[in-house]
Amino acid sequence: MRHPAAAHETAVIEDAARIGAGTRIWHHAHVRAGAVIGAGCVLGKNVFVDSGAVVGDRCKIQNNVSVYNGVRLGSEVFVGPSAVFTNDLRPRASADQWSVTPTVVHDGASIGANATIVCGTVLGRWAMVAAGSVVTRDVEPHQLVIGNPARPAGWVCECGEVVSRAAEPPGDLRCTDHRDGTAEHRAALV
Repeated sequence: MRHPAAAHETAVIEDAARIGAGTRIWHHAHVRAGAVIGAGCVLGKNVFVDSGAVVGDRCKIQNNVSVYNGVRLGSEVFVGPSAVFTNDLRPRASADQWSVTPTVVHDGASIGANATIVCGTVLGRWAMVAAGSVVTRDVEPHQLVIGNPARPAGWVCECGEVVSRAAEPPGDLRCTDHRDGTAEHRAALV
């Protein structure tokens, strides 16, 4: 069988695509030869993963997202519905070739629905991009960015809770629940 058992029958998975154990691929998704997808990921309907793209473990890529050549997602990255990655800073239909400009999204980062990530940017660990934002510059670890163009709007805990709206990161990037241990206590009760 050319694809994992968890791939929908309409998914196209080309030979030589590498897909980790437990990854689920839904309707009309397309994974190109040379793409690398880690274990335990979920690729929604109509997701495209290009040759040369790398997706880490336990990522969730929602419907209608294309992960192009030059894009590297770390582990536990969330990409919201219809978010857009680019890979060429100077696209022209008439060009015979293009120059791929890499984009890196570090572990735990989240990208909201309909956000655009312009190639050449780096999203730090646990960064959060608000829905509809257009990222044209690097985003620091734990930083929240919003708008077009995306601008700093605060700092978030690993869980996504805003911990500060200050320009500089706080000394402790954990939310109140994680600082006092109630988040871990609540998780143990479930």
